[in-house]
Amino acid sequence: MGEKKKIIFAGGIIGIISVLLVYFGNPANMGFCIACFLRDIAGSIGLHRAAVVQYIRPEVIGLVLGAFLISFKNKEFESKGGSSPFIRFMLGIVVMIGALIFLGCPLRMVLRLGGGDLNAIFGIAGFVCGIFIGVYFLNKGFNLKRNYKMTKIEGHIFPIVNIGFLILLVAAPAFIFFSESGPGSLRAPIIISLVAGLIVGILAQKTRLCMVGGTRDMILFRDKYLLLGFISILVFNFITNLIFRYFNLGFENQPVAHTEWLWNFLGMVIVGWGSVLLGGCPLRQLILSGEGNIDSVISVMGMLVGAGIVHNFGLASSPEGVTFNGKIAAIICFVFIGIVSYANSEGLSHVKSNNLAKKQS
Repeated sequence: MGEKKKIIFAGGIIGIISVLLVYFGNPANMGFCIACFLRDIAGSIGLHRAAVVQYIRPEVIGLVLGAFLISFKNKEFESKGGSSPFIRFMLGIVVMIGALIFLGCPLRMVLRLGGGDLNAIFGIAGFVCGIFIGVYFLNKGFNLKRNYKMTKIEGHIFPIVNIGFLILLVAAPAFIFFSESGPGSLRAPIIISLVAGLIVGILAQKTRLCMVGGTRDMILFRDKYLLLGFISILVFNFITNLIFRYFNLGFENQPVAHTEWLWNFLGMVIVGWGSVLLGGCPLRQLILSGEGNIDSVISVMGMLVGAGIVHNFGLASSPEGVTFNGKIAAIICFVFIGIVSYANSEGLSHVKSNNLAKKQS
């Protein structure tokens, strides 16, 4: 019961902080959005030139450094990696494409619903569907092979890179881009955003909070521990939105959202399925990166590059809807994830090998 109380408490704090960040300046229903924030960072360092979404988000820096500090303090920090790095990189790109078709990561999906955006219901349905598909392949033996212990410096580089991002944010040199309008221009003060990120990073590391893990564990093991955190975020975010009078129930006129239900659904199918294969949602990947997991760093790098690709190739959705390029990209993503899932599922490939051997004999 003690562990359950901890994750409910952590989820509640995250739900409340997300609304407070909006109060202090972040876009509505976007107190935290890993996909959106990585997109903004990608724009700030020139990976794309969409002027309305360029800013080094201190929340991401805080998440990584919070996870690093608490894992180092508790002697849980461990440098390890080497598990199918390029597949993980490509899956990071795919997850980002799906998220920016929906317009939000799994965490923002919950926050959007907590703020009254009913379009998020289709996202949640797609997300759960994607997790079910991913779990099917897990049951068929899907894995990306083992990882290996690495030198300590390997695990320290990503937290150091985030310190570098913080220096660039504060110094604001001319070669770093900052939005003057649009979602990228809406931000809470740096110190508030950084502290919020640190708190959430510590809580997420301590509780293993993961938007994907809750549903996955419920399906596989009937374990609702992580799911309680998911639900707690939603409940406390909803209550806090009511208190601050931010709650706006409906489908239309929702902030940074569109009403194309099919693509909201399909975008989050991609995110749910891809995240199961990676072993965690975008939030979880950042936390693991702070703990020294290089496989997760590779996944985050894929998401960062994916954000650049999405905006450079016109794949990102907008309040007006999903682009034609985005729809084509989603189909390609489904084909790619399907191939990766099948090729790395030992149960399925073993059956194929046996059938081939029987035909040859």
